[in-house]
Amino acid sequence: MTDTTLTTAAATTTVPRPAVLDEAHLGDIHGAFGTIRLDDHAPHGLSAKVKTLLAIVGPGLIVMVGDNDAGAFTTYGQAGQNYGTHLMWTLLLLVPVLYVNQEMVLRLGAVTGVGHARLIFSRFGRFWGAFSVIDLLLLNALTLVTEFIGITLATGYLGLPKIPSVLLAAAIIIASAFTGSFKRFERIAMALCIGSLLLIPLYFMIHPASSDMARSFVVPDLPGGSGQLATVMLLIIGIVGTTVAPWQLFFQQSYVIDKRITPRFMKYEKADLWIGIAIVVIGAAAVMGITTEAFAGTRAFGDFTDAAGLAHGVADHAGRVAGVLFAIALLDASIIGAFAVSLSTAYAIGDVFGIKHSLHRGVEGAKGFYAVYAALVLVAAVIVLIPGSPLGLLTMGVQALAGVLLPSASVYLLMLCNDREVLGPWVNGRRTNAFTSLVVGVLVALSLILTASVVYPDISAGQIFDILGASGVIGILMAGFKLWRHRGQVAAPIDRTGRDDWRMPHLDTLTRPVFTRGHRIGMAVLRSYLLVATVLVVFRLVQLAVSGSAG
Repeated sequence: MTDTTLTTAAATTTVPRPAVLDEAHLGDIHGAFGTIRLDDHAPHGLSAKVKTLLAIVGPGLIVMVGDNDAGAFTTYGQAGQNYGTHLMWTLLLLVPVLYVNQEMVLRLGAVTGVGHARLIFSRFGRFWGAFSVIDLLLLNALTLVTEFIGITLATGYLGLPKIPSVLLAAAIIIASAFTGSFKRFERIAMALCIGSLLLIPLYFMIHPASSDMARSFVVPDLPGGSGQLATVMLLIIGIVGTTVAPWQLFFQQSYVIDKRITPRFMKYEKADLWIGIAIVVIGAAAVMGITTEAFAGTRAFGDFTDAAGLAHGVADHAGRVAGVLFAIALLDASIIGAFAVSLSTAYAIGDVFGIKHSLHRGVEGAKGFYAVYAALVLVAAVIVLIPGSPLGLLTMGVQALAGVLLPSASVYLLMLCNDREVLGPWVNGRRTNAFTSLVVGVLVALSLILTASVVYPDISAGQIFDILGASGVIGILMAGFKLWRHRGQVAAPIDRTGRDDWRMPHLDTLTRPVFTRGHRIGMAVLRSYLLVATVLVVFRLVQLAVSGSAG
């Protein structure tokens, strides 16, 4: 069976012209561990299928390992140092959320050939498109700063000078993308993914209690009693925010497109995603377990400072080698996080403004794409090196803005995956829609709590539960109204025949979606909330910066 997906997209019989915006996104698949030619036949036999999987592996693995970045190390380490393994159950709950969100994104990428930001522009209009790109640029710039904070903490622990270390890291991050070869970049990224596995031998060196780890993984618990409930709830929200981040959606969709993955490889890309999810959960659990064991029974337990403090605690417990391994793992995580965050922004800018945006191209062939990538990295590096920069405040800002903006990203995603003009036979089924709607509702509630906690730092546990309760009641009422409104109606069946050969036609040929009154009201409410919440959060952060309360 030939690659009818790509050949069909280039032919004139079914689709007049390809939907992809950069012709470099069409052709052979050049993965880190293998190549799939455009005219290759479907693999038969176990060996051929394994080789195909090895060639496809990359997008899901990189986006998930990139998610265990400097911010994640800090958040998971704080959970372990302050509360032991008691919050490990949150990781298990996040597994289906990660899979459903990222599976929808990879489906959009493989089927449409168009990046996430461009689809939002096309299907929801200029306002939402501009909003998605501006907030992505702002949030990613701040997130990139946190990656360089992680680099300074790791290299500082290792005894390396700050300025040369930051500049060298920035040069490595930039040079790795400037090779003009997708395969070379992916090989570098995969090497960093393998480097993240340093946490496994470190885990066995520290040797946390396996029984406690296993119990905490499946038994929910809120440690600290009623006096610390608000703090614990905010840390849980931080775990959610650092594990399910908006940049992941933009990155994976564009990376799938740049790797030239088409619908006939969907099952292999889903396997790639599952591998990535397994590694991210193992890594997160390892950090929680390592820090739990390192600080249990010490004076520093419950007194988290930063990731460098975690490394010192690990060294005090298990020796200098263990501390060095932890710092190297943090450095590795920060660099791969910087790769992914910078690329997600460069891809989005290229998609929206129609400039060439592919790692298959050299610098001369995609100057704007590489300029955006390099500029982001350099600006973040410079900010970290500026004396007196409020690095703690910037980290807080990333967490707060990510929490505010994540629900809107999930709403865009859900609506795009129900757009039959966009996904045709690949649109969501009822179960996916039901689960994703529930996830969006939970994210909205968590976003409200996080926004309230930034504006009102003394928020109490009772107020948090009031927000959760009100959100739950509103969600039930909305679900009930929707069921009542559509009572007796039968949903139009989805014809999924021939979907391995189906790709979205060019955006110009699609019929613009017609939104119901309920959709328009919902989008207006979401727009108002995002604007008000963002202004409040930014205003509060500026207040803190002026007063010098966080730095």
